[in-house]
Amino acid sequence: MFVERGATSGETTSQERRDEKQRDNRILGHVIACDGARATVAAHAEATGGSGNAAWTVGKLISINLEKTRLVGLVYRIGKADRQWHEEGENAIEVDLELQGEVRDDPVTGKSVFDRGITNYPHVGAIAHRIRNRDLAAIHDLAGRPSVSIGELSQDASIEARIAIDDTLSRHFAVLGTTGVGKSSAVSLLLQRAVQARPDLRVLILDPHNEFGSAFANEAINIDSTTLDLPFWLFRLEELVEVLFRGREPNPEEVDLLRDLVPQAKLVYRNPSSGGLVRKGGGDSAITADTPIPYRMADLIHLIDERMGMLETKIDRPIYRALRIRIESAVNDPRYRFMFGSRLIEDSIHQTIGRIFRVPHEGRPITCFQLAGLPSEVVNSVCSVLARLAFDLALWSEGQLKLLVLCEEAHRYMPADPKLGFAPTRHALSRIAKEGRKYGCYLGVVTQRPGELDPTILSQCSTVFAMRLANERDQDIIRSAIADSSASSLSFLSAMGQREAIAFGEGVATTMRMRFEKLDASRIPGSGKKRELEAATEGEIDLVAVVDRLRQFGRARPADIQPERLADAESQLSIAERVARRQAEEQAMFGGGRTGSGRFGSY
Repeated sequence: MFVERGATSGETTSQERRDEKQRDNRILGHVIACDGARATVAAHAEATGGSGNAAWTVGKLISINLEKTRLVGLVYRIGKADRQWHEEGENAIEVDLELQGEVRDDPVTGKSVFDRGITNYPHVGAIAHRIRNRDLAAIHDLAGRPSVSIGELSQDASIEARIAIDDTLSRHFAVLGTTGVGKSSAVSLLLQRAVQARPDLRVLILDPHNEFGSAFANEAINIDSTTLDLPFWLFRLEELVEVLFRGREPNPEEVDLLRDLVPQAKLVYRNPSSGGLVRKGGGDSAITADTPIPYRMADLIHLIDERMGMLETKIDRPIYRALRIRIESAVNDPRYRFMFGSRLIEDSIHQTIGRIFRVPHEGRPITCFQLAGLPSEVVNSVCSVLARLAFDLALWSEGQLKLLVLCEEAHRYMPADPKLGFAPTRHALSRIAKEGRKYGCYLGVVTQRPGELDPTILSQCSTVFAMRLANERDQDIIRSAIADSSASSLSFLSAMGQREAIAFGEGVATTMRMRFEKLDASRIPGSGKKRELEAATEGEIDLVAVVDRLRQFGRARPADIQPERLADAESQLSIAERVARRQAEEQAMFGGGRTGSGRFGSY
C-alpha cells in the first residue's frame, strides 16, 4: 500500500514537472502595469535572437494567464527602458498590449470560447505567454454563421481567415487600399466566394477600367459601349439633361421646356391621335418626364417646332432652337448609339433589364459593366440609371431578387465634396446604402482614397477590408470607423504587405489581420488586358489602324467592324494607298451631305 502511494506520488510529480516545463517554454514575460484597456509586460529579448523574440512583434496576439480565463492582448509597441542593447545574455524590454477580450474553456464541451468583454483584469506578475493555436482559432470563430474562407491569418497561416458571407453582403462592405496592394484581386476573390455561397445572388460591377471581365470568364457577361442597349427613355429628366448638356451647367429654361414636352411626346407614342394633349383627371395625367415609357425624339423635335411656331415674338425662340440643336447633336453622335439606336424605340425594358441584371442568369450571375469605352460626359448618367434600376428591381420584387452593386473607384461617383460628382448618382447609391439591405439590394465599395469618399456611404458599410494606406487622412478615416479596443490594429496600416488586410465589422468575429488567398493569374483582374497589351506592343505601331479605330468609335456594332479582315486585306498596301482609300470611303459616305428630312429616321 505504502509503495503504491509512493509510486503514484512520483508519477504525479513527474507529470507536473513536464507540464511546468511546457508552460515555461511558452512563458514570455510578466505583467507590470494595467490601466483597464491596456497592459504592460516586462520581458527579455535574447541578444542572439531566439524564438521568444519573434513573439514580441507588433501586431501579434499574446495571452495572459489568469487560471480560469486567458486574456488576449495585441502588441502595439515594444521598447527597451534603458535604450541600450547588450550583445551578450538577455535584454530587458517592455511590451505594451491592447486588451482585446478573454478566452475561457466551456465546462461542458471543453472548447475554447472568446468574449470581447473583460471580467477579470490581470494582476501584477501575471504570466504572459504565446497564444495557443486553439485560442487563436476561437478568437475568429463565427459561432456557426454561414462563412467562406478568403485566406489565412497573418499570425498563423495554418488558421483560415473566414468571413460571415450573409452579414458581409447584406450589410454592405468596403475594400480600401492604395494602388498596387492587391485590392482588385481581393475584390475578385470576394465575388467568387460570394456567388459560390449564394447561388441566388446577381452582381453588377461598375468597372471604370475594364479589368474584371477577364477574371470572370465563365461566370460573367461583359457589356461595353458596343454591346450596350440602354434606351434614352429609361433616363429620368435630370439624367437626360446631363447627357444633352454634356456635363455642363444646364439652362433652367431649356430644362423646364423638356419637363413640359417629354410627357407629351410619350402620349403621342402611346396614342398618335392625341396630339400630345394631357387629359386632366385621366390616366394620362400620371405620366411625367420621369415615367419609363417609350417615346420618339422625332416627336419631341416636332413638338418643339410646333411650340416655336406658336410664339408671337422671336425673343423666346433662341431657347427652343438651342434645345433643338442639343437634341439633334446627341441623336446624331455615333458615341451615343447605345441610347438613341433605332431599335431602342420599342418597349424593350424587359430585355434590357433582364440582360443587365441577369434575369434569368443562365449560369452567369455577374455583369461586368465596362465604362471605359463610354463618353465621359454620360458615365455619370449611366451609373445613375443602373443604380436606380437595381434598387427599384429589388424593391418591387419584394426581396426575391438579390442584387449586389459593386462600385470600383467609388470616390468618382460618391465624392466627399457635395459640389463634385453627379447628384442623381450619389442619391441612387446612397439610397442603396441606407435602405437597400431591407429589400435585398447590397452595395460593395472599392476605393483607393477613402478620404475623398462620401462619409455617409462609408459609414453604411458594416464590414471593411483595410489594406495598405499611406495617406494620413485616409488612415484617420479608418481609425474613426473601427472599435476603440482594436484601434491599435491600424497603427501599421501604412506598412502592410501585398494582399494583407485588416478586416473588421459585422462580417468577422473580431478585428482580424489576414492575408487574402493568392489567385491564379487568369483570375486576377486586368491580367487578360495586360497580356493583350504586351502582345500588341511586340510589333510596330500601325498608326493608320489606330486612327481608323478612333474614327470608327461608336459608328458601328461589332458585327459591322471586323479589324482582323481589314488588317488582312490591307497588309500589302502602302501607307499612302491606305490613307487614300480611307479618304475615298469617307468622301463617298459624307460627300453628298446630310438632308434634314431623314435626319432622325425612326427615332
